[in-house]
Amino acid sequence: MALVAYRNILRSTRLAFGGDMQLIRAARTETRNAFLKNAALAPTDPQLGPAIAHAKEVAKILRENVVQGKLDEAGKYKLRIHEHTERGDNDTVKMPKGQKVVVDGKKCLDK
Repeated sequence: MALVAYRNILRSTRLAFGGDMQLIRAARTETRNAFLKNAALAPTDPQLGPAIAHAKEVAKILRENVVQGKLDEAGKYKLRIHEHTERGDNDTVKMPKGQKVVVDGKKCLDK
């Protein structure tokens, strides 16, 4: 399971940071270091499950929520949105001025 999660993160870094080899190398080094810290965990160790779940979540975030932008000649950023990029409906942007987002009866400022 850990090897599958590791490879999934590597694929996600290639997708999220495609074309930027410096960033891909840095992300892969960070991934390798994080996995090496947990390399001594036994298959029966209770910490192994949450560590693998965390790795899967990291891969998912990289794949769906990280978008790379490059500055073009016109001074505008061109976003590299791919088929796995999560697209929201932007309902909060369309809300009338002054109206607050309420989720489960709480506003963003409520704790």
